[in-house]
Amino acid sequence: MNQIPKDYYVIRDFSWTSKFVTSPDCSPASLQPLIQVHLYCEGSNQTPSGEPLIFEFTPTELQTFIDQSEKFHKQALAVARDYIDGETGHRYAVLMAKYGIMPLWGDNKKEYDTLKTTVFGREFKNPVGLAAGFDKDGEAIPALRKSGFGFIEIGSVTPRPQPGNPKPRVFRLDKDEAVINRYGFNSQGVGPVSIRVKDSLDSSNPVPLGVNLGKNKDTVDAEGDYEIGVHQFGQFCDYLVVNVSSPNTPGLRNLQGKDNLEKLLSTTKKTIELEKQLSGKQPLLMLKISPDLDFRSKLNIARIVTNKKYGVDGLIISNTTVSRPFFFLTGNRGEVGGLSGRPLKQLSTQVIGEMYDLTDGKIPIIGVGGISSGEDAYEKIRAGASLVQLYTAIVYQGFPVIGRVKRELDMCLRRDGFKNVSEAVGFDHKK
Repeated sequence: MNQIPKDYYVIRDFSWTSKFVTSPDCSPASLQPLIQVHLYCEGSNQTPSGEPLIFEFTPTELQTFIDQSEKFHKQALAVARDYIDGETGHRYAVLMAKYGIMPLWGDNKKEYDTLKTTVFGREFKNPVGLAAGFDKDGEAIPALRKSGFGFIEIGSVTPRPQPGNPKPRVFRLDKDEAVINRYGFNSQGVGPVSIRVKDSLDSSNPVPLGVNLGKNKDTVDAEGDYEIGVHQFGQFCDYLVVNVSSPNTPGLRNLQGKDNLEKLLSTTKKTIELEKQLSGKQPLLMLKISPDLDFRSKLNIARIVTNKKYGVDGLIISNTTVSRPFFFLTGNRGEVGGLSGRPLKQLSTQVIGEMYDLTDGKIPIIGVGGISSGEDAYEKIRAGASLVQLYTAIVYQGFPVIGRVKRELDMCLRRDGFKNVSEAVGFDHKK
């Protein structure tokens, strides 16, 4: 082992404990727990063998550090990715969200007047939402609503529980800030998920909740699966998503074809209307499409969603792609599955622009795919998106990315003279 300078430490191990201060050097009202971080180091004359360096923080001090350090999260995640596989890391992230281990103050919680917007006749405190795929089973809804997002979407949820595709099925492409997944709609099913959604029902909550619906792998009658989803979730959420664009369920993307899509949406609309008669509530209906469609398919979809008889309120563009951009830097590019993250950004933005043109801007678009900064979100908004969503960026930047995107988006709007984000929607088509 090389000689280590006396002012440096090599961390061999660490642990943490908590204690309650009973003899503070201040008033009794200031009594509070302390969190101790123990660092066990090698190669230093300043710490006897086996004795750790001990640092103490109050919970508020530690939380403030976590809230305000985007760089800290990014570096910590880079280290964690060396030891934790993609799916395990995803599971840990959901649990962190579930138990509120995320920034509670700082930029995540800051809102901006420029980002307040009204879409679908509803006010959003900001246009930055969480995409489906992160919280598949609705485990962290209450905490995610407090995280700084303007809206959140859970799922995809299938009628019956299913395990999804065999593992391994999640592959990170670190140099590309991307992920390839072939989960295959792993889901606990509508039963347990609908209970969580129902428990989260709060008409006064300013953060709308969407539920992304999928079909079971072995289902032949797809319409029936989406009907079940509408009945289970329609009265407890703000919008429903018909997901027919995941590349990981055999035959699912065929539902984007003209005849299949008309049949599916007609059935879904009737089911929503029936649910309204029973419960008095009618959720918005979104259609999530693939970025890999040819022009004829895009044109057919544009004609369908602008026809009021099918009841589509908005488009979500886009799902993951099966294409593999030539500029990939990471060896995992050969894995089968849907690609998300930075390499998807340009393609999804292009499809947003095309669909905005094909629908004459009449259908609100939620833009998703490769957003990891405010500039990325701004590009999608100028292309035609009224709202945006992110997910893969959390893998590489952690939850502070929420605050970063909002802060930088506000800067982009002010830089270009927009007083409100709604003014920038589709601006590239208006020049």
